[in-house]
Amino acid sequence: QVQLVESGGGFVQPGGSLRLSCAASGRMLSFNVMGWYRQAPAKQRELVAVMTSGDMTNYADSVKGRFTISRHNAKNTVYLQMNSLKPDDTAVYYCNGRIGSLIGGIDYWGQGTQVTVSS
Repeated sequence: QVQLVESGGGFVQPGGSLRLSCAASGRMLSFNVMGWYRQAPAKQRELVAVMTSGDMTNYADSVKGRFTISRHNAKNTVYLQMNSLKPDDTAVYYCNGRIGSLIGGIDYWGQGTQVTVSS
């Protein structure tokens, strides 16, 4: 059993910053890809940022220049530094670990952490 546990969500005013963390526990797998997705109310889950074990990254256009993903391969941890947050960034953020590639594979998900951006 693999568990992905997120932390770092919360409430922040527009223009503020948050840092999300995700750590894998339980049966240790080497995730080829780790990253973050988000789901806002009444919207589909969407990719925010992902990173391969070889340091290739893919960002949603809406977060480029504001969010930065990083990971520690040996510890199976992934982070998301979010700066210049906007109300549109409000969503539940889910950590993802994938055995496969950027195109697809076997996905593991965390429970999600709420991020609320509001004045």
